[in-house]
Amino acid sequence: MSEAAQADQETTAIREAHRFDEKRLEAYCQANVEGFGGELEVRQFEGGQSNPTFLLITTGSGGGKRYVLRKKPPGQLLASAHQVDREYRVMKALSKTDVPVPHMYALCEDESVIGTSFYVMEYLAGRVFRESIMPDESEAERRAVYASLAENLAKLHKVDYQKVGLGDFGRPGNYFERQIGRWIKQYRGAQTTDVPAMEKLIDYLPKHIPDEPSVTIAHGDYRLGNTMFHATEPRMIAVLDWELCTIGHPLADVAYACMYDLLGIAGGAEPVDRTKTPGVPTEEEFVADYCRHAGRDSIPDWNFYLAFSMFRLASISQGVYKRGIDGNASSERAKTLGDACKNLSEHAWQIIQRN
Repeated sequence: MSEAAQADQETTAIREAHRFDEKRLEAYCQANVEGFGGELEVRQFEGGQSNPTFLLITTGSGGGKRYVLRKKPPGQLLASAHQVDREYRVMKALSKTDVPVPHMYALCEDESVIGTSFYVMEYLAGRVFRESIMPDESEAERRAVYASLAENLAKLHKVDYQKVGLGDFGRPGNYFERQIGRWIKQYRGAQTTDVPAMEKLIDYLPKHIPDEPSVTIAHGDYRLGNTMFHATEPRMIAVLDWELCTIGHPLADVAYACMYDLLGIAGGAEPVDRTKTPGVPTEEEFVADYCRHAGRDSIPDWNFYLAFSMFRLASISQGVYKRGIDGNASSERAKTLGDACKNLSEHAWQIIQRN
Protein backbone atom coordinates (compact mmCIF):
# COMPACT_ATOMS: atom_id res chain seq x y z
CA MET A 1 0.00 0.00 0.00
CA SER A 2 1.13 3.52 -0.56
CA GLU A 3 0.52 6.94 0.82
CA ALA A 4 -2.04 5.31 2.99
CA ALA A 5 -4.20 4.33 0.04
CA GLN A 6 -6.28 7.11 1.44
CA ALA A 7 -9.71 5.58 1.65
CA ASP A 8 -11.41 4.03 4.67
CA GLN A 9 -9.11 1.07 4.63
CA GLU A 10 -7.66 -1.07 7.37
CA THR A 11 -5.97 0.84 10.14
CA THR A 12 -4.63 -0.34 13.46
CA ALA A 13 -3.36 1.19 16.66
CA ILE A 14 0.15 2.55 16.15
CA ARG A 15 2.61 -0.34 16.19
CA GLU A 16 5.03 -0.33 19.11
CA ALA A 17 8.11 0.29 16.95
CA HIS A 18 6.47 3.35 15.38
CA ARG A 19 5.05 5.11 18.44
CA PHE A 20 5.67 8.82 18.89
CA ASP A 21 4.48 11.73 21.03
CA GLU A 22 0.99 12.43 19.66
CA LYS A 23 0.61 15.60 21.72
CA ARG A 24 3.74 17.08 20.14
CA LEU A 25 2.34 16.20 16.73
CA GLU A 26 -0.99 17.79 17.62
CA ALA A 27 0.75 21.01 18.66
CA TYR A 28 2.76 21.05 15.44
CA CYS A 29 -0.35 20.55 13.30
CA GLN A 30 -2.24 23.26 15.17
CA ALA A 31 0.53 25.69 14.26
CA ASN A 32 1.39 24.53 10.74
CA VAL A 33 -1.53 22.71 9.06
CA GLU A 34 -4.16 24.98 7.54
CA GLY A 35 -7.62 24.40 9.02
CA PHE A 36 -6.39 21.97 11.67
CA GLY A 37 -8.40 22.06 14.90
CA GLY A 38 -9.78 19.89 17.67
CA GLU A 39 -8.14 16.93 19.36
CA LEU A 40 -5.97 14.47 17.46
CA GLU A 41 -6.47 10.72 17.13
CA VAL A 42 -3.82 8.76 15.22
CA ARG A 43 -4.22 5.37 13.53
CA GLN A 44 -1.65 3.51 11.44
CA PHE A 45 -2.39 2.14 8.00
CA GLU A 46 -1.48 -1.51 7.70
CA GLY A 47 0.48 -1.11 4.48
CA GLY A 48 3.35 1.19 3.65
CA GLN A 49 6.28 -1.22 3.48
CA SER A 50 8.77 1.61 3.15
CA ASN A 51 7.55 4.75 4.90
CA PRO A 52 5.07 4.33 7.79
CA THR A 53 1.77 6.04 7.01
CA PHE A 54 -0.84 7.26 9.47
CA LEU A 55 -4.42 8.49 9.46
CA LEU A 56 -4.89 11.68 11.48
CA ILE A 57 -8.45 12.23 12.72
CA THR A 58 -9.48 15.44 14.45
CA THR A 59 -12.34 15.27 16.93
CA GLY A 60 -14.15 17.58 19.32
CA SER A 61 -14.58 21.33 18.96
CA GLY A 62 -12.98 22.53 15.72
CA GLY A 63 -12.33 18.97 14.55
CA GLY A 64 -14.08 16.64 12.14
CA LYS A 65 -11.32 16.46 9.53
CA ARG A 66 -8.91 13.79 8.33
CA TYR A 67 -5.34 14.02 7.12
CA VAL A 68 -2.60 11.59 6.13
CA LEU A 69 0.91 11.63 7.59
CA ARG A 70 3.95 9.94 6.03
CA LYS A 71 7.22 9.66 7.95
CA LYS A 72 10.59 8.04 7.77
CA PRO A 73 10.82 4.68 9.56
CA PRO A 74 12.83 4.43 12.77
CA GLY A 75 16.25 2.80 12.98
CA GLN A 76 19.41 2.80 10.88
CA LEU A 77 18.51 3.59 7.25
CA LEU A 78 20.22 3.48 3.88
CA ALA A 79 21.37 7.00 3.10
CA SER A 80 19.46 7.44 -0.16
CA ALA A 81 16.20 5.81 0.96
CA HIS A 82 13.04 7.11 2.71
CA GLN A 83 13.41 10.72 1.56
CA VAL A 84 9.96 11.95 2.51
CA ASP A 85 10.99 15.51 1.69
CA ARG A 86 11.26 14.50 -1.97
CA GLU A 87 7.77 12.97 -1.93
CA TYR A 88 6.39 16.20 -0.52
CA ARG A 89 8.25 18.42 -2.93
CA VAL A 90 7.25 16.60 -6.11
CA MET A 91 3.57 16.39 -5.20
CA LYS A 92 3.51 20.06 -4.25
CA ALA A 93 5.09 20.92 -7.62
CA LEU A 94 2.65 18.72 -9.54
CA SER A 95 -0.33 20.38 -7.90
CA LYS A 96 0.14 23.09 -10.56
CA THR A 97 -0.38 20.56 -13.40
CA ASP A 98 -3.08 18.18 -14.64
CA VAL A 99 -1.43 15.22 -12.88
CA PRO A 100 -3.78 14.27 -10.00
CA VAL A 101 -2.07 14.45 -6.58
CA PRO A 102 -3.24 15.09 -2.99
CA HIS A 103 -2.91 18.59 -1.53
CA MET A 104 0.24 19.05 0.56
CA TYR A 105 -0.19 20.80 3.92
CA ALA A 106 3.18 20.77 5.67
CA LEU A 107 6.67 19.24 5.65
CA CYS A 108 8.47 18.93 8.99
CA GLU A 109 12.18 18.16 9.03
CA ASP A 110 12.54 18.87 12.76
CA GLU A 111 13.12 15.40 14.21
CA SER A 112 12.31 16.60 17.73
CA VAL A 113 8.57 16.58 16.90
CA ILE A 114 7.99 12.85 16.31
CA GLY A 115 11.50 11.47 15.92
CA THR A 116 11.87 11.63 12.13
CA SER A 117 11.01 13.90 9.22
CA PHE A 118 7.38 13.72 8.08
CA TYR A 119 4.76 15.48 6.02
CA VAL A 120 1.01 15.97 6.25
CA MET A 121 -1.23 15.82 3.21
CA GLU A 122 -4.85 15.71 2.16
CA TYR A 123 -6.97 12.66 2.96
CA LEU A 124 -8.83 11.45 -0.11
CA ALA A 125 -11.81 9.10 -0.17
CA GLY A 126 -11.72 6.83 -3.19
CA ARG A 127 -10.83 3.38 -4.46
CA VAL A 128 -7.40 1.76 -4.52
CA PHE A 129 -7.36 -1.41 -6.59
CA ARG A 130 -5.05 -3.80 -4.76
CA GLU A 131 -5.47 -6.59 -7.28
CA SER A 132 -4.34 -5.92 -10.84
CA ILE A 133 -7.13 -8.08 -12.25
CA MET A 134 -9.81 -6.01 -10.45
CA PRO A 135 -11.95 -9.13 -9.83
CA ASP A 136 -15.04 -7.26 -8.62
CA GLU A 137 -15.25 -4.85 -11.55
CA SER A 138 -16.91 -5.13 -14.95
CA GLU A 139 -15.07 -5.50 -18.24
CA ALA A 140 -15.86 -1.89 -19.13
CA GLU A 141 -14.62 -0.66 -15.74
CA ARG A 142 -11.34 -2.57 -16.05
CA ARG A 143 -10.76 -1.23 -19.52
CA ALA A 144 -11.49 2.35 -18.48
CA VAL A 145 -9.31 2.17 -15.35
CA TYR A 146 -6.30 0.88 -17.27
CA ALA A 147 -6.87 3.47 -19.99
CA SER A 148 -6.74 6.14 -17.28
CA LEU A 149 -3.60 4.55 -15.83
CA ALA A 150 -1.83 4.85 -19.20
CA GLU A 151 -3.16 8.34 -19.91
CA ASN A 152 -2.09 9.78 -16.56
CA LEU A 153 1.38 8.29 -16.87
CA ALA A 154 1.71 10.06 -20.21
CA LYS A 155 0.48 13.29 -18.57
CA LEU A 156 3.22 13.00 -15.96
CA HIS A 157 5.88 12.49 -18.60
CA LYS A 158 4.69 15.57 -20.50
CA VAL A 159 5.21 17.88 -17.50
CA ASP A 160 8.07 20.34 -18.00
CA TYR A 161 9.99 19.64 -14.80
CA GLN A 162 11.96 22.87 -15.14
CA LYS A 163 8.82 25.01 -15.27
CA VAL A 164 7.29 23.43 -12.14
CA GLY A 165 10.42 24.07 -10.11
CA LEU A 166 12.04 20.63 -10.22
CA GLY A 167 15.08 21.55 -12.26
CA ASP A 168 17.38 20.42 -9.46
CA PHE A 169 15.31 17.38 -8.45
CA GLY A 170 17.64 14.95 -10.20
CA ARG A 171 20.51 14.81 -12.62
CA PRO A 172 19.16 14.74 -16.19
CA GLY A 173 20.81 12.31 -18.57
CA ASN A 174 22.46 8.92 -18.05
CA TYR A 175 19.42 7.80 -16.07
CA PHE A 176 19.87 4.08 -16.48
CA GLU A 177 23.58 4.26 -15.81
CA ARG A 178 22.92 6.09 -12.55
CA GLN A 179 19.97 3.92 -11.56
CA ILE A 180 21.76 0.65 -12.21
CA GLY A 181 24.66 1.91 -10.10
CA ARG A 182 22.30 3.01 -7.34
CA TRP A 183 20.44 -0.28 -7.14
CA ILE A 184 23.64 -2.30 -7.24
CA LYS A 185 24.83 -0.27 -4.25
CA GLN A 186 21.50 -0.65 -2.44
CA TYR A 187 21.51 -4.38 -3.11
CA ARG A 188 25.05 -4.79 -1.82
CA GLY A 189 24.11 -2.86 1.32
CA ALA A 190 21.17 -5.18 2.01
CA GLN A 191 22.53 -8.47 0.62
CA THR A 192 22.01 -11.48 2.88
CA THR A 193 22.95 -14.33 0.53
CA ASP A 194 24.36 -14.98 -2.96
CA VAL A 195 21.83 -14.71 -5.81
CA PRO A 196 23.41 -15.85 -9.12
CA ALA A 197 20.83 -14.13 -11.35
CA MET A 198 21.50 -10.80 -9.63
CA GLU A 199 25.20 -11.17 -10.36
CA LYS A 200 24.43 -11.83 -14.04
CA LEU A 201 22.25 -8.73 -14.24
CA ILE A 202 24.83 -6.62 -12.43
CA ASP A 203 27.30 -7.59 -15.16
CA TYR A 204 24.89 -7.36 -18.13
CA LEU A 205 22.73 -4.28 -17.63
CA PRO A 206 25.43 -1.55 -17.54
CA LYS A 207 26.81 -2.84 -20.85
CA HIS A 208 23.50 -2.80 -22.76
CA ILE A 209 21.84 0.55 -22.01
CA PRO A 210 19.81 1.74 -25.06
CA ASP A 211 20.66 5.03 -26.73
CA GLU A 212 17.33 6.74 -25.89
CA PRO A 213 17.87 10.24 -24.45
CA SER A 214 14.37 11.13 -23.15
CA VAL A 215 14.34 13.02 -19.84
CA THR A 216 11.15 13.51 -17.79
CA ILE A 217 9.83 13.25 -14.28
CA ALA A 218 9.91 9.52 -13.51
CA HIS A 219 7.58 8.31 -10.77
CA GLY A 220 9.61 5.22 -9.95
CA ASP A 221 6.77 3.03 -8.62
CA TYR A 222 3.92 3.69 -11.01
CA ARG A 223 1.31 0.92 -10.87
CA LEU A 224 -2.39 0.46 -10.28
CA GLY A 225 -2.02 -0.03 -6.51
CA ASN A 226 -0.25 3.32 -6.17
CA THR A 227 -3.12 5.29 -7.64
CA MET A 228 -6.56 6.21 -6.35
CA PHE A 229 -9.77 6.31 -8.35
CA HIS A 230 -13.06 8.11 -7.81
CA ALA A 231 -15.47 6.20 -5.57
CA THR A 232 -17.94 5.49 -8.37
CA GLU A 233 -16.24 6.52 -11.63
CA PRO A 234 -13.24 5.01 -13.48
CA ARG A 235 -11.46 8.35 -13.05
CA MET A 236 -8.09 8.69 -11.36
CA ILE A 237 -8.07 11.22 -8.52
CA ALA A 238 -4.52 10.76 -7.21
CA VAL A 239 -1.13 9.29 -8.04
CA LEU A 240 0.48 8.19 -4.77
CA ASP A 241 3.78 6.93 -3.32
CA TRP A 242 6.38 9.25 -4.85
CA GLU A 243 9.32 8.15 -2.71
CA LEU A 244 11.32 6.86 -5.70
CA CYS A 245 10.54 9.78 -7.99
CA THR A 246 13.39 11.53 -9.78
CA ILE A 247 14.25 13.25 -13.03
CA GLY A 248 14.74 10.21 -15.19
CA HIS A 249 13.53 8.18 -18.12
CA PRO A 250 9.84 7.74 -18.97
CA LEU A 251 10.21 4.20 -20.31
CA ALA A 252 11.34 2.95 -16.92
CA ASP A 253 7.88 3.87 -15.60
CA VAL A 254 6.08 2.23 -18.53
CA ALA A 255 8.02 -1.02 -18.13
CA TYR A 256 7.50 -1.06 -14.38
CA ALA A 257 3.73 -0.64 -14.70
CA CYS A 258 3.57 -3.49 -17.21
CA MET A 259 5.78 -5.74 -15.10
CA TYR A 260 3.77 -5.14 -11.96
CA ASP A 261 0.20 -5.14 -13.20
CA LEU A 262 0.08 -6.99 -16.50
CA LEU A 263 2.79 -9.66 -16.51
CA GLY A 264 2.12 -11.17 -13.08
CA ILE A 265 5.81 -11.09 -12.18
CA ALA A 266 6.09 -8.77 -9.20
CA GLY A 267 5.65 -10.45 -5.86
CA GLY A 268 5.43 -13.90 -7.40
CA ALA A 269 1.90 -13.31 -8.72
CA GLU A 270 0.39 -15.63 -11.28
CA PRO A 271 0.27 -14.42 -14.91
CA VAL A 272 -2.95 -12.59 -15.70
CA ASP A 273 -5.60 -14.93 -17.15
CA ARG A 274 -7.47 -12.59 -19.48
CA THR A 275 -10.12 -15.21 -20.29
CA LYS A 276 -11.33 -14.69 -16.71
CA THR A 277 -10.64 -10.95 -16.52
CA PRO A 278 -11.79 -9.36 -19.80
CA GLY A 279 -10.95 -5.69 -20.03
CA VAL A 280 -7.49 -5.98 -18.46
CA PRO A 281 -5.18 -5.00 -21.34
CA THR A 282 -2.30 -7.04 -22.63
CA GLU A 283 1.20 -5.67 -22.27
CA GLU A 284 1.11 -4.65 -25.93
CA GLU A 285 -2.25 -2.90 -25.56
CA PHE A 286 -1.12 -0.91 -22.52
CA VAL A 287 2.09 0.15 -24.25
CA ALA A 288 0.14 1.19 -27.35
CA ASP A 289 -2.28 3.20 -25.21
CA TYR A 290 0.59 4.96 -23.45
CA CYS A 291 2.37 5.68 -26.74
CA ARG A 292 -0.80 7.20 -28.20
CA HIS A 293 -1.11 9.65 -25.29
CA ALA A 294 2.64 10.33 -25.13
CA GLY A 295 3.06 10.89 -28.88
CA ARG A 296 5.38 7.92 -29.42
CA ASP A 297 5.28 5.46 -32.32
CA SER A 298 6.75 2.48 -30.44
CA ILE A 299 9.31 1.48 -27.79
CA PRO A 300 12.47 -0.19 -29.16
CA ASP A 301 14.64 -2.28 -26.79
CA TRP A 302 11.56 -3.08 -24.73
CA ASN A 303 13.09 -6.18 -23.09
CA PHE A 304 15.90 -4.11 -21.58
CA TYR A 305 13.41 -1.80 -19.86
CA LEU A 306 11.45 -4.77 -18.50
CA ALA A 307 14.58 -6.51 -17.22
CA PHE A 308 15.82 -3.31 -15.60
CA SER A 309 12.49 -2.87 -13.82
CA MET A 310 12.67 -6.40 -12.44
CA PHE A 311 16.27 -5.90 -11.31
CA ARG A 312 15.35 -2.67 -9.58
CA LEU A 313 12.38 -4.21 -7.78
CA ALA A 314 14.57 -7.15 -6.77
CA SER A 315 16.97 -4.73 -5.10
CA ILE A 316 14.13 -2.85 -3.41
CA SER A 317 12.61 -6.12 -2.16
CA GLN A 318 15.94 -7.18 -0.71
CA GLY A 319 16.18 -3.88 1.15
CA VAL A 320 12.67 -4.30 2.60
CA TYR A 321 13.49 -7.88 3.62
CA LYS A 322 16.72 -6.80 5.30
CA ARG A 323 14.88 -4.12 7.28
CA GLY A 324 12.33 -6.76 8.26
CA ILE A 325 14.84 -9.15 9.72
CA ASP A 326 16.66 -6.23 11.36
CA GLY A 327 13.40 -5.16 12.99
CA ASN A 328 12.82 -1.67 11.57
CA ALA A 329 10.52 -2.28 8.58
CA SER A 330 7.13 -0.53 8.65
CA SER A 331 5.17 -3.77 8.16
CA GLU A 332 5.54 -7.30 9.49
CA ARG A 333 5.03 -8.61 5.94
CA ALA A 334 8.54 -7.41 5.11
CA LYS A 335 9.95 -10.56 6.68
CA THR A 336 8.16 -12.72 4.08
CA LEU A 337 10.05 -11.22 1.14
CA GLY A 338 13.11 -13.45 1.44
CA ASP A 339 12.60 -15.11 -1.97
CA ALA A 340 11.46 -12.02 -3.88
CA CYS A 341 14.94 -10.92 -4.94
CA LYS A 342 15.81 -14.36 -6.30
CA ASN A 343 12.50 -14.78 -8.15
CA LEU A 344 12.52 -11.33 -9.71
CA SER A 345 16.14 -11.49 -10.83
CA GLU A 346 15.60 -14.90 -12.41
CA HIS A 347 12.59 -13.55 -14.34
CA ALA A 348 14.70 -10.59 -15.46
CA TRP A 349 17.44 -12.85 -16.76
CA GLN A 350 14.87 -14.89 -18.68
CA ILE A 351 13.63 -11.67 -20.31
CA ILE A 352 17.20 -10.77 -21.30
CA GLN A 353 17.66 -14.17 -22.90
CA ARG A 354 14.60 -13.56 -25.10
CA ASN A 355 16.59 -10.94 -27.04
